[in-house]
Amino acid sequence: MIAHLRHLTRGLPVQRGQLKQLQQLRSVSYLIDQPEYSFLKDLGLERDNPGVFSGHWQGRGKSITSYDPGSGQAIATVRQGNVQELQQCIGLGVEAYKQWRQVPAPVRGEIVRQIGDELRKYKEPLGKLVSLEVGKIYSEGQGEVQEFIDICDYAVGLSRIYAGQLINSERAEHTILEAWRPLGLVGVISAYNFPNAVFGWNAAIALATGNSVLWKGAPSTPLVSVATTRIVAEVLRRNNLPAVVGLCQGGTDVGATLVADKRVNLLSFTGSCQTGRDVGVEVQRRFGKVILELGGNNALIVDASANMKMALDAALFGCIGTTGQRCTTTRRIIVHEQLHDSFVDALTKKYAQLLPRIGHQLEAQTLVGPVHTQQNVDNYKATIEEAKLLGGTVAFGGSVLSRPGYYVEPTIITGLPHDASVVHRETFAPIVYVLKARNVDEAIAWNNEVEQGLSSAIFTENIGQAFKWIGAQGSDCGIVNINTTTNGAEIGGAFGGEKATGGGRESGSDAWKQYCKRATITVNHSGELACAQGVVFSVE
Repeated sequence: MIAHLRHLTRGLPVQRGQLKQLQQLRSVSYLIDQPEYSFLKDLGLERDNPGVFSGHWQGRGKSITSYDPGSGQAIATVRQGNVQELQQCIGLGVEAYKQWRQVPAPVRGEIVRQIGDELRKYKEPLGKLVSLEVGKIYSEGQGEVQEFIDICDYAVGLSRIYAGQLINSERAEHTILEAWRPLGLVGVISAYNFPNAVFGWNAAIALATGNSVLWKGAPSTPLVSVATTRIVAEVLRRNNLPAVVGLCQGGTDVGATLVADKRVNLLSFTGSCQTGRDVGVEVQRRFGKVILELGGNNALIVDASANMKMALDAALFGCIGTTGQRCTTTRRIIVHEQLHDSFVDALTKKYAQLLPRIGHQLEAQTLVGPVHTQQNVDNYKATIEEAKLLGGTVAFGGSVLSRPGYYVEPTIITGLPHDASVVHRETFAPIVYVLKARNVDEAIAWNNEVEQGLSSAIFTENIGQAFKWIGAQGSDCGIVNINTTTNGAEIGGAFGGEKATGGGRESGSDAWKQYCKRATITVNHSGELACAQGVVFSVE
């Protein structure tokens, strides 16, 4: 079947629309052709790139241009897939799964190990591409690829130890076993802010547990999707394996088809709460499994006993890291009333020190890069205007920088009530609201009153408050930190949140169970049939 589907895609003629796109391509200047961006070609990228992989590369959909948010310049183009190509990828992914599930788990782990090693070889250029296409600074781009490498290492060990259990039976000479088996084809729809790592979280664990993977990356970061898939595909080629990892870049029609197709046994979606709600309903409609990693309106609480220096440093990275475009970005800082004014004063001084370090994401001195698109800039401006209309005060920032690219000032807003509509709405930009609370109990209540429940943190030296925070009366989030930032999670723990964040878990701990189906197995080795609960049902 795989060979047959491959044969069907060969020798297809170039359509008139594609010919026009190629002619336009030749007349535009692209960063990939400039010597300082030669690292793009080191990743196998070209001026025009196919965006579909299912054992070979193709792409017969619309051609889209990827732009550098730091300059507004075109980087290169990607030919997306269409619905027909997606359906082909799904079929090939299902067939690949049927072979892959027969491979012993530790051998699957060896393939994931090789993927991790291949990523190590390309960490520098791939990390630079992540920075260039997303807008995050150099160290964050390198860190994102490292996260994929780390989860590969984790999955290698997991492949030898993930297991079910043996359960005692009430019946003599009976044994109850629990086994975890792969689901099948796992679909992954990722967002622009972590275009490499989120795919890695899913792919490494899904592959180790015996599944195949089909990825639809964000439309605005297609080059990361293509370059990452090329690295994985090379490992599969060297090992003579079928395309257990596929890629289909595409528009909303491709995404909707991936979500609705019954052959996709698990769908991992990272994105907005509204879209995630629709995705969850659609997947449930067909009784599929879903992992939702959605928005966060994350709070950092500063108790009266807090180490002020640590809290300020955490707020700085929490609010401004990735230019405020992480799902775990600190959106609200809830400060004890005794510390509020001094905290705001100290934080604005720290923010001021960052202004000279706003710049292009690949420049060595940059700590604050651009936001991703003009839409982010528009949302930033609208949110600040709304906050001012509601009575808020811009304590720092609030302006769009006049320069090529999408640059805004990190912004602090004070004076709003904790339940103001703008405070309760997540804006993907470097805006933080500083709120004044009377005590930790009030701060916890405010932390919990928003729709989302992703990440949270408290700074306190009071052990009683710390344990209250992580207990049943504390934070209702999936990530509940003490004396550290709301962002920057490690791969060892399960990542995800509650409420409108979706309830999904990815990465470490026992998140691997999301990629498996559980079987409860009763083995009767007594030679006689016996019913549980003392039931007698027989005739002579």
